Amino acid sequence: MSFRKINKNYEKSLLRKERDENAPFTIGEPSAYAYSQEVSEEVVGRYGASDSPSQPSSASDLPTNVKYDTSGPDENKTCSDSQATSRFSPSKQTNMSQNKTLLDKEKNYLANNEDIHQTIQSDGEPARETWGKKIEFLLAIIGFAIDLGNVWRFPFICFKNGGGAFLIPYFLMLIFIGLPLFYMELALGQFHRSGIISIWLQICPIFCGIGYGICLVNTFVGSYYNTVIAYAFYYLVASLRAEVPWKTCNNTWNTPDCISLADNQTSTNTSTSPAEEYFIREVLEFHRSTGIDDIGNIKWSLSLYLLGVFVIIYFCLWKGVKSSGKAVWITATLPFIILFILLVRGVTLPGAEKGILYYIKPNFSRLLMIEVWIDAAAQVFFSLGPGFGTLVALSSYNKFNNNCYFDAIITTIINCATSLLAGLVVFSIIGYMSLKQGKPIEDVAVKGPGLVFIVYPEAISTLPLSTLWSILFFLMLITLGLDSSFAGLESVITALTDAYPRLKKRREIFVLFVLLYAFILGLPTTTYGGQYVMAIMDLHGASLSLIFFCFLEVVALNWIYGVRRFSNDVESMLGFQPGIFWKICWAIINPISLFTLFCLSIWGYSGLTLDDYVFPEWSVSVGWCITASSLICVPIYMVFKLLYTKGSFKQKILKCIKPSLQPPHLRNGPDIKMEKFTKISNL
Repeated sequence: MSFRKINKNYEKSLLRKERDENAPFTIGEPSAYAYSQEVSEEVVGRYGASDSPSQPSSASDLPTNVKYDTSGPDENKTCSDSQATSRFSPSKQTNMSQNKTLLDKEKNYLANNEDIHQTIQSDGEPARETWGKKIEFLLAIIGFAIDLGNVWRFPFICFKNGGGAFLIPYFLMLIFIGLPLFYMELALGQFHRSGIISIWLQICPIFCGIGYGICLVNTFVGSYYNTVIAYAFYYLVASLRAEVPWKTCNNTWNTPDCISLADNQTSTNTSTSPAEEYFIREVLEFHRSTGIDDIGNIKWSLSLYLLGVFVIIYFCLWKGVKSSGKAVWITATLPFIILFILLVRGVTLPGAEKGILYYIKPNFSRLLMIEVWIDAAAQVFFSLGPGFGTLVALSSYNKFNNNCYFDAIITTIINCATSLLAGLVVFSIIGYMSLKQGKPIEDVAVKGPGLVFIVYPEAISTLPLSTLWSILFFLMLITLGLDSSFAGLESVITALTDAYPRLKKRREIFVLFVLLYAFILGLPTTTYGGQYVMAIMDLHGASLSLIFFCFLEVVALNWIYGVRRFSNDVESMLGFQPGIFWKICWAIINPISLFTLFCLSIWGYSGLTLDDYVFPEWSVSVGWCITASSLICVPIYMVFKLLYTKGSFKQKILKCIKPSLQPPHLRNGPDIKMEKFTKISNL
């Protein structure tokens, strides 16, 4: 809502209140009038705040001539004339013009408060911290949404599923699934100002198990995702020399089958590239493992790089949004700069136009295949990242009236544009490699780590200034991974510190404990057979669980809490109701599509494989146990909640589905709210 708009109905209601000179001055009643954020904006626009007192920073800075009630609502509680003194006292001798003058002063006082919904603790505890600047929050959610998947997954998925034709299902899924869920989670976190566990106490308490399950999933993802970042650090350090080590075949790790394109040698069906042997035999030492039954010892150089990644993440998280808000200035902006540099270099290479044309050439016959639509939905879902609890956590540190609708729109557009841009960068290089190797593009294009740790490094090694391009590329991978990683772990930390407030007092120690746990969990991925462990964690650690959690989230929020009630919450923040499109998506389209995607994912499960290796049955069982370990949190908490709640079974159900806690800005009790302490009745 504009600061220049004036609510005429509100102004008329004030004039009606001024007619009664004998009304008592009441405090603490929920039925009495309380200034809202919307009202404060109107006051700023009409009256200004130049002569207003400064914003109070603590309870001690509040006006001393007002009695503040912190004992909760009491319909019979009023202040006498002697208690309500000075300019706030509506004595019988005060005429209407005096009342208007006093009311205008109060408006000016409230208007000077930038965030009227900020919590001020009466016991001296600091209010919930907020982002230092709006741009820091935007960079944080953009950095979380744009990760390694934009570089190594989207281009391959687009190429595999019909090129330019894939953009049709992709954009449809983006509009009807990705964007509504993204907007919903931002609004949810901003209104309730809580992490993904305690937020359910304010919505539907019986679903708190969703929060615990999401925390477990985030630790699974954090364990193996950071190992990929450790690979990038390994390559970055190795690039700091006159010639990249994967350029030639005269190294100790190379085999007789190694053929180098830099030496203009012709490859055969049995030959391998130096880049492939460097990744497999030097970085991973994968040849020392025979399978998941024999993963071998920990490769200590990789584990030290992994430790270094967690150390960086720790210093990005230990002070909360104060530290992470500064880190995103680098981690969220640097990838775009490097991506544009690599694009300019890539499109100037011979054969680049062939690769780009292959990338965007539409094959509309692919649209008749159900797998294409599933891939589009999965790509949108895991690219934007709803269900991780990260959007809820990051937006919970926003100011109450932040325009999260704008944030959702702009972030989604940037994420989509980045995926398309990354596709151009990747396929310009693939076209170049196809020309150099004399192979069809489909034989060169691979997904996942093979693309960024084999194909791209091999292309870089054949270019002039290969060291420079290598440093830029792996620096981009590191920054893409870091902001997504520490945002996901921040979700865990915010959720647990909000659910257990004592942890906030020792945040630095608690963050250290969480990261130490994730590091230990990730150590098996640094063994010689770490790729087998990562394959299990990648397929069973997050995918199915997050889709199911997101389904439960939209059902609980929009069917039990109520889409109308949620829309009213959004209106109280933004000043306008969400449109009918958003309500239909939240209440109907999203639950149906998520449940369908969950069922199709289970139906399409074909076991665990890694290239030509087929995992044994026992490892598949372990994978399903990992999936079940997060899913089971929901029914376990439901049973616990029902047993703990008193009353008959019907009473238990009713209590468990009704909010048991108000959002922080609406609570009475020990917290004094900016919107609560100036209640004036019938002035």
